[in-house]
Parts: sequence; C-alpha cells; structure tokens
Amino acid sequence: MTAMQAGVRQTRSDSGAHGPELVLPARTAKAMARAQNAAELSSPCRIAVVGFGTVGSAVARLLQARRDRLFRLTDVCNRNVARKRVSSMSPDVIWTEDMQQVLDSDADVLVELMGGLEPAHKLVSEALRSGKAVVTANKQLIAHSGPELLQLARNQGRYLGFGACVAGGVPVLSGLQHGLAGDRLVQIRGILNGTCNFILSRIEEAGSSFADVLCEAQKAGFAEADPSFDVDGQDAGAKLAILARFGLKVNANPDQVVCQSIREISAVDFAYARELNCTIRQIALSHLRDSQIYLGVGPSLVSRLSSLSRVTGSQNLVVSTGEFGGETTFGGYGAGGDPTAVAVLSDLVQAANQRNKQLVGLDCPPVVDCELMTDFASPRYIRFVVRDRPGIIASLAAALAKHSLNIDAILQKPGYEKSALPFVMTLESCGQRALGAALREISKLEFLVEPPFAMPIVE
Repeated sequence: MTAMQAGVRQTRSDSGAHGPELVLPARTAKAMARAQNAAELSSPCRIAVVGFGTVGSAVARLLQARRDRLFRLTDVCNRNVARKRVSSMSPDVIWTEDMQQVLDSDADVLVELMGGLEPAHKLVSEALRSGKAVVTANKQLIAHSGPELLQLARNQGRYLGFGACVAGGVPVLSGLQHGLAGDRLVQIRGILNGTCNFILSRIEEAGSSFADVLCEAQKAGFAEADPSFDVDGQDAGAKLAILARFGLKVNANPDQVVCQSIREISAVDFAYARELNCTIRQIALSHLRDSQIYLGVGPSLVSRLSSLSRVTGSQNLVVSTGEFGGETTFGGYGAGGDPTAVAVLSDLVQAANQRNKQLVGLDCPPVVDCELMTDFASPRYIRFVVRDRPGIIASLAAALAKHSLNIDAILQKPGYEKSALPFVMTLESCGQRALGAALREISKLEFLVEPPFAMPIVE
C-alpha cells in the first residue's frame, strides 16, 4: 500500500524537511467539524459585562443564579473596578478597567451596559467586528445608531440584542416586530419612563411638590443626581424613536421628538385632574397619518377609564394601534436593575442558542421617510394662577377666540388665596401652534401670577 493510499502524503515542513501529513476523507473531516461545533455549543456561553452599575450587577447576579450552565461570566469591565469587585462572584472572573482587554478576550458575548453614545458605539462596533455577539440596554445607542449596528452585525454574521432598551423587562420590541407582523401599525403610545411615573404617582398620592418628590425618588434610587434626561423627556424620546422605527417602520430619531418637561406639574393639577375624572402621566406618542409622523413626549391628562391611568410607580405600558387588529397592550416593570437584567438575559439566551447560525436578532425593518408633523391636535388642559379681579375670564376668552380656540369647561376650586388663585380651562381639540400663539399673548396680561401651564388631554 502506498503512502497516498493510506491517507498520508509527503509534505515539506517549515525547515524544509519532508514529513507525513494526515489527510482525512471529506466525510470524516465534516463529521469532526460538526463534532467540534457541537462541543462549542454545548459548552457554557462566555459572557463579558462592560458597565457594572445597577443593571450590570443584577445581570451578574442572575447569571450566577442560573442552574442550566448555559452561561459563564468571564469578564467584568468598569471604571475604578476595584470598588465594584464582588466577592460572591466566581474567582475565575477577570475584573478590569481595560475595554481592549475585554475585546481581546475569549468571551462569546459582550454585554454593553455603560450607556451613552461614546465609547459605547466604538466598543459595540469593534466587538461585532472581532466576532463577538453583543447584547446592550443602551437606548441612546440604538436610537441613534441601531440601523448601522444591525447592518454591521448582519455583515459579520453576529447576534445583536437590544430588547432591554425599551420598557425594561417588557418584551415590547419583539412583540411589535414579530407578534404584530401581520398588521399595519398606525400609532404607538405609552408610559416609557419609570422615574417620571414614580414622581407623578407620588405627587398624586402624597400631594407633595415636585421638588420634594424628586428628592424622595433620588434617595430611593429611582432618579439620578441630575434627573434632566428623565424628567425633561429625552429618555422616553429615545425609546419612542426606537418604537417608531421598529413598530411603525418610519425613519425616526430622538432629535425629532417634541419634549415637554414634567417639572411644572403640581398637586393642584392632580386636584383638578380628579374633577375631570383623569390623572396625569408622562405620555410618549407616535402617530402615523398618511406620510406624516408625530413624535411627542410630555405630561398629559389621562382618563381614569384608560389603561394608562392605572400604571403606577416604576411600571411601563405600551399600547399599539393597528389598522386591522386594533389595540394591543404590553405592560410590566420598566425600571430598576432586575427587570432590565431579565431582558438582558433573554437576549443572552437568544445569543447562546444562535451561536454559529448567522442570525442577528431583531431585524432592521425597511423604513420610510415621513414628513415631521409638529402640530398635533388634541383637547387641552390649561392651568392659570391669577390675582383675582373681575373680567379675567372675559380677557382670557377673548385672547383664545382670537386664535379660534373654543373653551370646553372652566373649573375653579374654593379655598385658595385670591392673590394666587389657580383655576383651569379645558379647550376643545386644537393644534399646538394656535395654542402657543394664544398663550404668548395671554402671558403678557398683568393679572397673571405665573405663566399659564398647558398639556394635552389623551382621549
């Protein structure tokens, strides 16, 4: 039998000497490759976590609590990592401040929990290029760069999961894209920020001021030291842009969202809201009509009959409206470490199950460019605080009538000082542009103690 018949051929080594090389039959080589892939898939999926704050530490804790041995936490990366080290973690975990060390590691999946646009964008891009799957809870990153990163994941044949970016543990993105794929969605509205919902719920319950409840929320860990991103609407705005892209399939970005702060809400607004059988919530709304899209976030009066009114504390709720299927509601806890960590782990399960299958998680749907609708019509609530005197209602009615705005009702509760008397007008449905012009004129009237405060009424 010759050497070639035995499956051995002569080769030249690097030193120039000849030596034998085993040549396997094609069928045997394929079987060995399948066995190697099976061994890799049966081994634990190696996880590197970058960002070890509230969510990152919750993810690590949930990974440790799993009993299926699907995952193994291998790396934790954070600034000042010595302060973050947890003794309960496996001694094999590598703790580092060097993101490049994580990129060079043998981790299968990088979990990005830093937040912000940079260096998160660079880290996620390099991780995908290096052959790692990525799971992120970074709403700003996906809102601004989601399509680009999904395309990169597709080009690299890697998984990119971001279900935790919107509504924490509520699987709303997969529900909109896959569960409602047969419908044509025309509207998505909801409560997307747990911090604002906690603050508004507490003002309603305790009758406290915004400032006092904000301090309470900060002490309880529901609000950041600088709460602007939450209370001024940018956090919900980023989530709304993601929902509009994946649900309504329009080319939306956070810069297009009209945001109004909840800072001006007071206990008196809730008192008048009760008179109208309503409550107040921060509502995010995306509405598609023909080739126009409206994107807005801000405080709104919500009917007590609406499911949105029953969302309290740090819960989130998303209501989609389809052209054929009507309303579908997604609800659950959207803030806090554990609910968000559950969403991260759900994506990690997908990443682990889809190793070597060339799948990239949620698809980036084909989107269309729409004209931005900045003037959305709805009934309005306006709170005035005045130095009481005869003729105030007539002056306000005249200013509103000048801009073709019709008064629906006037409410005045007793018991307030005449020097700073709060009362409310509700208007029939009108656009923001006409209302804004009328309120600018009204703000010049000398009997006003403070500028009028207006918000939409959600029907």
